[in-house]
Amino acid sequence: MLLKKYQLILFFVLFTESLFAQQHYRAEVRRNDGYHIVFKIEENRSAGKFQWTIINDTERIHINEIRQSGDSLLVDLPFFEAQLKLKVNQVGYQGEWYKKTATGDQFMPVVITKGNERNVLNLTGNNKDFNGRWRATFHKPDGRQSQILAEFRQKGKNISGTFLTPTGDYRFLEGTVSGDSMVLSTFDGTHAFFFGAHLNENGTIDRGVFASGPVYLETWTALKDSQMTIDESTAAMQLRGDVRNLDFQFPDLDSNLIAITDDKYKGKVVVIQIMGSWCPNCMDETAFLSEYYRLNKHRGVEVIGLAYEYSLDFARASRNLRRFKDKFNVEYPMLITGVLSSDTLKTEKTLPQMTPIKAFPSMIFIGKDGKVAKTHAGYSGPATGVHHEIFKKEFEEEIKLLLESN
Repeated sequence: MLLKKYQLILFFVLFTESLFAQQHYRAEVRRNDGYHIVFKIEENRSAGKFQWTIINDTERIHINEIRQSGDSLLVDLPFFEAQLKLKVNQVGYQGEWYKKTATGDQFMPVVITKGNERNVLNLTGNNKDFNGRWRATFHKPDGRQSQILAEFRQKGKNISGTFLTPTGDYRFLEGTVSGDSMVLSTFDGTHAFFFGAHLNENGTIDRGVFASGPVYLETWTALKDSQMTIDESTAAMQLRGDVRNLDFQFPDLDSNLIAITDDKYKGKVVVIQIMGSWCPNCMDETAFLSEYYRLNKHRGVEVIGLAYEYSLDFARASRNLRRFKDKFNVEYPMLITGVLSSDTLKTEKTLPQMTPIKAFPSMIFIGKDGKVAKTHAGYSGPATGVHHEIFKKEFEEEIKLLLESN
């Protein structure tokens, strides 16, 4: 009788573990040159249902759309028309990362194994200090150079941070330091980035590598510079001529036509968000704007999103944008421009009063008089730390100024 009791208890414990189990994985998007892009996954099973969480530093991307059939697993990644197509094996999963892009479909091999260690560097010696702000110079394959601001936060062997450009940031990077070397990576469904570098005795960074997607590669160096800043105005749109009023009309996700000249927007401050459902920086900006709008619309502030998508198919565009809108509880309208993000004439076709769109996302601030008051390019998201706080302060100051003007 006592044996049966213990057997029942053991069965209950095993059954409960099978219903409510958590497993940590180390995932690798593999490149042929060995610059593999690593990220972490937390898997939770509850009553036979899956939930995955992709982890990059403090970011958590929750995934609920997971379908299993036999040893096959299909993971629909949020927002970006991307999937992980996997097979179960003894140590985890193996398969490919698939995503749609403006130029075609892209596939990369993925290996996912049990474990919680993000990066492993087989080096010895005391870990050098990469902490702080750096002036990085990136060297493109065609010989062009660009100045980029790097912010790193290091605790022991763990390092996180991001890179900022006039058109946005590289979002949440996380990695490892070992001796004089460091690696950082991120994966959010559409972007897969690897950064590696060495710190010299003289305090400079060299032998830097930036790998993106299947084959793209840049090199970089850096000097420590606590005063380094980024001038977003170099990428901002401007008024093309003397006309300061915009005049557009596009359908929302339910095909209702909405125009900037509608009565709803007269006498109000309006923020025009230039965005796309494929754009991770737009995701960060939408999270901010959605919350701001809910808290401040009573002050006479409106927001309109203008979406430039990968497809001219309205059903596909509205489906992707609806997922985006639902995720961030967006209450302001998102309009489908019907123009591709890659179209070189997208600005002329949609906002002819403005100079060309250089950055996704971008913003246009319209005063209560209906005239363009200011523009802003890019978005310094939460991964940028102090830069994000500065942006939020400047955004509120601009809104307050426009609300107080006649």
